[in-house]
Amino acid sequence: MIQAVLFDWGGTLTTFHNVDMIDAWRVAAEVLAPDRADEVASALLAAERAVWARTSTTMRSATTAEVLRSASETVGLPVETALHTAAVERYLDHWAPTSQVRPDARPMLRALKERALRTGLLSNTHWPRRQHEEWLERDGVLDLLDARVYTSDLEYVKPHPEAFGALLDAVGVEPEQAVFVGDRLHDDVAGAKQLGMRTVWCATTSCRPTT
Repeated sequence: MIQAVLFDWGGTLTTFHNVDMIDAWRVAAEVLAPDRADEVASALLAAERAVWARTSTTMRSATTAEVLRSASETVGLPVETALHTAAVERYLDHWAPTSQVRPDARPMLRALKERALRTGLLSNTHWPRRQHEEWLERDGVLDLLDARVYTSDLEYVKPHPEAFGALLDAVGVEPEQAVFVGDRLHDDVAGAKQLGMRTVWCATTSCRPTT
């Protein structure tokens, strides 16, 4: 019996957006070093790409604070200052419009709860938990997700078994009792399948069970 339906966040519960990554880091760079904004933005983007490249090989997770520290070291800025906190806030504010859940997410999650199914979320992210939680609460779905796990709090990212295991433990079900819904065939679908979960692949406009 299926007891839980679990979700990826970006591109699954939210709508996918094409975003120029350098623009997001430029607003952070303008806080850190306004007279060197372009140089610092490029360093921030390079540091972010480096941590994502690492996750694709070792599956080790990362944090936004780590990205800022790495970039700051590269360009000779202080690695831990109050400006880092302000820069992260500006960076995340830039992403806020892209973070809204799909219009059908709330009624869908409510319908699952009405069927006594547990729900959960597992996101590959270097952003802090508090920001995700604020956005989910803003969109009225925070309390409709029994467990919310972010890889910025974990040692590993999807598709590592420990990332999925953290979510399964949080919702209190075995892999064969859960369905995982995601938009990435490797991170979401293949990762969940290797633990024995059933999976649903959500492409840009539709979702379908996988075999």
